[in-house]
Amino acid sequence: MSLALKPQDVVVLIKLFGYRNERPPYSAIAEDVKMSQSEVLNAVRRLRSSRLLQSVESKDVPVLDAIEEFLIHGVKYAFPAKHGSIVRGIPTSYAAEPLSKIILAGNEPIPVWPYPKGRNRGLSLLPLYKTVPEAVQNDPVLYERLALIDAIRSGLTRERKLAEDALIKSLRNNGYYEH
Repeated sequence: MSLALKPQDVVVLIKLFGYRNERPPYSAIAEDVKMSQSEVLNAVRRLRSSRLLQSVESKDVPVLDAIEEFLIHGVKYAFPAKHGSIVRGIPTSYAAEPLSKIILAGNEPIPVWPYPKGRNRGLSLLPLYKTVPEAVQNDPVLYERLALIDAIRSGLTRERKLAEDALIKSLRNNGYYEH
């Protein structure tokens, strides 16, 4: 029986991918992504069911080819971007690094994840999960990858292509490569 993915599963997947070979206990992962331990455990179950993670010697190993395909071609359809009003928040999509070094924001409001402690004002782009703005505070790699995913979910053709290339490079340089 296949379990349908939820948006928070993408956040957990990206976080798991960042641990490389030493995955901490679920309680530590839950703290890192600002979710409950049961939310993380359920996300891992759905990721296994979707074949984005596989069990190898009692470890959950990300399957890079499947992850790339899903993030590049599926996430924008499964979890489309939802914009809101002008809010205070954290820059995302093309307004966050690494794309902010390549793409000029222009005169339009930048996309931001709503976050009361954010230093920027811009057009609200709801994150994949409500805890993302808090979870990225001390994790620049998680922040970069989720912002790139937002560019894929919400960007124009050029932004999406640049985000896809940067995300693939980031994932492949992580140390995993499963076929």
